[in-house]
Amino acid sequence: MKIAFLGTPEFAVPSLEKLVEAGHEVPAVFTQPDRPKGRGQELAQSPVKQTALRLGLPVHQPERIRRPEWVEMLREMKLDAMGVVGYGQIIPQSIIDLVPYGIINVHGSLLPKYRGAAPIQWAIANGESRTGVTTMRIDAGLDTGDMLLEWSTEIGSEETAPELAARLARAGADLLVETFRGLEAGTIAARPQNDSEATLAPILKKEDGTIDWSWPASRIHDRQRGFQPWPGACTNFRGQPLQVWKCRVLNEQTHLEPGTILARKRELTVAAGGGSVLSILELQLPGKKRIPAEAFLSGARLLENERLGE
Repeated sequence: MKIAFLGTPEFAVPSLEKLVEAGHEVPAVFTQPDRPKGRGQELAQSPVKQTALRLGLPVHQPERIRRPEWVEMLREMKLDAMGVVGYGQIIPQSIIDLVPYGIINVHGSLLPKYRGAAPIQWAIANGESRTGVTTMRIDAGLDTGDMLLEWSTEIGSEETAPELAARLARAGADLLVETFRGLEAGTIAARPQNDSEATLAPILKKEDGTIDWSWPASRIHDRQRGFQPWPGACTNFRGQPLQVWKCRVLNEQTHLEPGTILARKRELTVAAGGGSVLSILELQLPGKKRIPAEAFLSGARLLENERLGE
């Protein structure tokens, strides 16, 4: 099939590679324009652009793909279909109407759950035990199109968002190729989504990473895993931000107020909601390196009943 690919992040890279490996003709790759990145604010290419150039594929980076000149370019390509993975722009109906097999999207959840920009992060943060990837035919809504194929998996109890994203990206790439094969053979029946079962996974905000110590330790742990690498999980210690990079839930109870640090020599344990207890394993203070909790404790000289989050 003749397929244009639209994608930007690392999550989309395996899908582009698999389409080429499967023998599809990819006449064009569309990705977001180069953006300033890092302390030097130098322009950085998206992971998809880097991959496309490595594969020798033509790359286009429109600020707005809905503009008439880009719609006309796509029309002239006489495509069979398009593949979209984390492109970062809304695809207008004028482009959706161009391809007979439709625009097929790889979405990082089991639709209709977790529609939106951050399905992998919110699935972990909300304590889900299973998730997956779904291929769907894009329509004018937000991840509301008809579903084609899906693949599901368990979420590991300690798995972080980057780790799960890497697994789902590989599975999604295989599913995309399988979807195009089935569409061409006429063996896939599209299924409408049940909107009454839909949940949202909105774009992450900095404040999503703030720890509320009145939450159960399990919820704090899930959000810490889900919101890696950004916005992470952050609290306050003596008026300074403290980033929690790794933690675990302890099988014990306490009567101390949430946020109170339990007095232990080598383990940074904190009272959480409902009498639960969280152990912080790795952390970081502003301007400092990420360190084990034991190293933090050796220099902090904690006071009795000192609290985090104040």
